[in-house]
Amino acid sequence: MTAADAKAAIRAAALDLGFDAVGFAPPDLVASARHNLHDFIAQGYHGDMGWLAVRAEQRSDPKTLWPEVKSVVVLGVNYAPEGDALEGLHDATRGNISVYARGRDYHDLVKSRLKALARKITEQWPGELKVFVDTAPVMEKPLAMAGGIGWQGKHTNLVSRDFGSWLFLGEIYLSIELPPDAPESDHCGACHACLDACPTNAFPAPYRIDARRCISYLTIEHKGHIPAEVRTAIGNRIYGCDDCLAVCPWNKFAKAAREQCFAARAETTNLATLARVDDAAFRARFAGSPVKRTGRDRFVRNVLIAIGNSGERGLAAIAAERLTDASPLVRAMAVWASSRLLDEASFARLRDAYVASESDPDVLTEWTSAAREHP
Repeated sequence: MTAADAKAAIRAAALDLGFDAVGFAPPDLVASARHNLHDFIAQGYHGDMGWLAVRAEQRSDPKTLWPEVKSVVVLGVNYAPEGDALEGLHDATRGNISVYARGRDYHDLVKSRLKALARKITEQWPGELKVFVDTAPVMEKPLAMAGGIGWQGKHTNLVSRDFGSWLFLGEIYLSIELPPDAPESDHCGACHACLDACPTNAFPAPYRIDARRCISYLTIEHKGHIPAEVRTAIGNRIYGCDDCLAVCPWNKFAKAAREQCFAARAETTNLATLARVDDAAFRARFAGSPVKRTGRDRFVRNVLIAIGNSGERGLAAIAAERLTDASPLVRAMAVWASSRLLDEASFARLRDAYVASESDPDVLTEWTSAAREHP
């Protein structure tokens, strides 16, 4: 079997297994991709995602991660939503969860398919290979571009001419050499819709993102208190943000995902209900969901920011319930939410009731800051 036949057979097997996009890339990254990664870290744009810096060398060179690699199969699964991805932003009493996290955890589906494809490959071409989803130090988007699947848009996410901005990615590193596909070129042109759509101005320049201002980073990855200057812009986004993805004009070519496991789950996104979850309830509610990985405390922190942004005075009592929460992250945002929803006199009564028993310096800072707004 020729190398071309092998590629055709692997591509056909991948499509049969349910992958929507298949590309073959060389095990090398273009110099610009390596430079962009190192600049991203040097600028501190990665925030507290220290794992990006720790394994930067492996991430910037597939051969450093696995010296035996000779070819990379890049695979994509479409997760485009059925309707408007941003529709959930219009109901201030409910939390909006990013499209990718509304259903089952995509890692499970993508990894199981990668393993199934890996078995088929080794049956025909015995040899070592490695399977990766996005938890490994792999620069997926530059590899996808090199394999012809799409290009890295101005929002730094992958854009496909067939699937817009809605592709989950996975890779198989092969120890056999196969000819690469033609790389995809950049088709963003003069468009800057994604940059304009960002609620927190997280793009210092096209193709550059400062994660420290990105709502997805702040609500998912960031372990600490969310900076006051971006809280209002978060709105009711309690897990992730789709704004820059959803406005991409290339989405008009995307069809809704065929995978039922990516459809939105039935659990409520009612802010009052979510603010009251304890750890056990949180784990039960989001079992099998990407949301579970952020943990209860950070999640409720996000919910309280959404409550503070809701303008719903009726939710003030829900926020006040969390002023004695065991987590300082939660208590601090309960202070902030209360300050946004209560009048001066009502907030002063809360402050007098709780400040004396508070010992955490960050929570006390929130009380002090809120007091300045309610002199």
